[in-house]
Amino acid sequence: MEMNLLISIIEQYGYVAIFFLLWLGIVGLPIPDELVVATGGFLASIQILNPYYSFLSGYLGVMSGLTIGFMLGKWFGRPILDWLSKKEKMKRMITRSTELIQKYGTFSLCISYLFPVVRHIVPYMVALGGMKFRRYAALSYSIGFVWTVFFFLIGYVFGKNVEMVIHLIRHYGLYALAGLILLVIVGVFARQKWANRPYKAQGD
Repeated sequence: MEMNLLISIIEQYGYVAIFFLLWLGIVGLPIPDELVVATGGFLASIQILNPYYSFLSGYLGVMSGLTIGFMLGKWFGRPILDWLSKKEKMKRMITRSTELIQKYGTFSLCISYLFPVVRHIVPYMVALGGMKFRRYAALSYSIGFVWTVFFFLIGYVFGKNVEMVIHLIRHYGLYALAGLILLVIVGVFARQKWANRPYKAQGD
């Protein structure tokens, strides 16, 4: 989905659109979750949306998707994974998720957020493996909060360039992510300093 269309949908339906676009991401809606959250940040930066409500609707959408993913894994985990495995691309993602869980255990919930699609599969698999919901919620909701904050700020700082920025993150992974974290921090401080600078009338 192009960003202009995404902006149009969110402008028309507001916070509800942000919530449901992220909520539906767990069932394979072909819209990058990062782009939805970042678009909410961008629209907040130009005062079309309230920044607090925009962020909250994004985080609640992420939480709901994480919860549904876990519950589906708990109730229908094996049939869902068997069905997904019939698709070659999804089979690779399931293999990658399995390797991640075998290597990092429950901490894989945090690491999976670095990889598109994998972060939707890991909740199924940890639920299928018997993880308690309380532990799952503590880990996934916490990293989900950090993830939402980060991409919201990317949208807020980089504006309409977020599509290119997210493409770089997806393509170059941790290197792009580390560089962008630094840029976001600098951008937020620079924006705040610019907004708080003393006003000087012409001729002063």
